[in-house]
Amino acid sequence: MGWNAPPSAGIDGNGQGQGDDMAKITYIEHNGTEHTVDVANGMTVMEGARDNGIPGIEADCGGACACSTCHVYVAPDWVGKLPEKQDMEEDMLDFAYEPDPVRSRLTCQLKVTDALDGLVVQMPEKQI
Repeated sequence: MGWNAPPSAGIDGNGQGQGDDMAKITYIEHNGTEHTVDVANGMTVMEGARDNGIPGIEADCGGACACSTCHVYVAPDWVGKLPEKQDMEEDMLDFAYEPDPVRSRLTCQLKVTDALDGLVVQMPEKQI
């Protein structure tokens, strides 16, 4: 039996988002395989990948911004639409595989909101 959240929480008894409280995120593997999934508002882009079994985002630290294994390249048209990187994220990106100074982000630091509906991210060749 699942947990029953109040309707105002925007999640059902299985912890999944409902209705308009979701954003479509497209994850592109290094080999070009695309995965477009609905991710609940309030989750992170990393959690959306993990919960949907999308390969290429390892998230070794579980989202604590203590590794760089959830590194992605944000589609160029999305770079200016995302919140600014904080110092901690910038520091961890120094350890990522082939970081791009403009397009690289850690998905654990990207909180999903309606504004991220349509976001496209591409995984690097590998995570380190």
